[in-house]
Amino acid sequence: MAKESMDLYTLLLEKSKKYVWNPFTQMKTFFDQEPVIVESGQGFRLRDVRGREYYDGVSSLWLNVHGHRVPELDRAVADQLGRIAHSTMLGQLSVPAILLAEQLVARSPEGLNKVFYSDSGAEAVEIAIKMAYQFWQHSGRPEKRKFITMTGAYHGDTIGAVSVGAIELFHHAFGGLLFDTFRVPYPYCYRCPVGKQPDSCGFACLEALRSTLEEHADETAALIVEPVVQGANGMIVMPPGYLREIRELCTRWNVLMIADEVATGFGRTGRMFACEHDGVSPDFLTCGKGITGGYLPVAATLTTDRVYEAFLGEPWEGKTFYHGHSYTGNQLGCAAALANLELFDRTRLVERVREKEEYIRKRLEVLKDLPHVGDVRQKGMMIGIELVADRTSKEPYPVERQMGFAVCRRARDLGMIIRPLGDVVVFMPPLAAPEDVLEAMTGILIRAIREVTGS
Repeated sequence: MAKESMDLYTLLLEKSKKYVWNPFTQMKTFFDQEPVIVESGQGFRLRDVRGREYYDGVSSLWLNVHGHRVPELDRAVADQLGRIAHSTMLGQLSVPAILLAEQLVARSPEGLNKVFYSDSGAEAVEIAIKMAYQFWQHSGRPEKRKFITMTGAYHGDTIGAVSVGAIELFHHAFGGLLFDTFRVPYPYCYRCPVGKQPDSCGFACLEALRSTLEEHADETAALIVEPVVQGANGMIVMPPGYLREIRELCTRWNVLMIADEVATGFGRTGRMFACEHDGVSPDFLTCGKGITGGYLPVAATLTTDRVYEAFLGEPWEGKTFYHGHSYTGNQLGCAAALANLELFDRTRLVERVREKEEYIRKRLEVLKDLPHVGDVRQKGMMIGIELVADRTSKEPYPVERQMGFAVCRRARDLGMIIRPLGDVVVFMPPLAAPEDVLEAMTGILIRAIREVTGS
């Protein structure tokens, strides 16, 4: 077929097959699914090149906050373009980077007074790992060089971030590149790692962390945790108080705590940062995704004066933190982030997320009676629905069935884009989505699950 006679979708699909390699995607079967090619977006919908619209049911991978084409954010980026798009932070500063750092410190848990910028959540984690490692060298404890992570952890795709990750599907191929870590259970109450019942367990799975710290604290630099909700492992929600216990154990054993808030930060759990649910202040907090409202790639690593001051010295003393990126503190991104935070305040968005959490919870109650829904997990506007072959035994579907994917494909046919984590269907709408939009989105979600599972 001559290119002149092809429709736009077919032409772009051919170019994609020839040139593009998608992330987290098996390209052998990708094009069998007639992938959506997004052309534009408005509000809480995406529009493809064929003119069809879809609700953005995963906030464009968990990061869109106020919707698409938000006038205040568009204007902030345009205004900054009228000044400068980017200049380096190596050896100099910029106005929006300074102002954003002030805002992040004001909104983060107490004690996090210093901000180091990067371009993605994985880089923010990589920075925290390197800072924690080097902190102990500067503090006269070079033997403290190991890290504690949790089963099912996902912290990004750089080598350091993968080293502290623990999802075999994503990470096993890179084993030879990674450093060793101590691994302890994350509290996955639906499939309890120590075989207890949530109402009587007394946080039994914490015992492994206690034992690890008792034996290895003297050689451990830091523990890293996804606070309150473990995202990529299937939206696993911590019981209340668990994060506080982790913080207290780290403090007792003089181990730094890294809270990875890339997915949970900026209102996603009903608090500005998830650490607030348990009143926890970590030694490092990493954030990204929602920091710019889903507009531009900015991330940050926040840390304490104690950590920062360990890096102070004369230039020849070797205490400098030699890390940075070409686009560190990009002005366009920082300007978008400042406008994003202004919208948070003006619309009382975090408070409204807590109200919408209850609305979504009630809408999804019907799923708990379906024979192939094992668990519905939710914190704020982070929702995971675990599909099972047998609800009584919790037996999973055979992996070949690809049930999570099938539900998401059916939802796409019905007009909503969502994405599974195995057989956990993830629903994470933009935080500003009003009730009528949430009603339509949850209606599509419920229908897709019912139809695909035969319920």
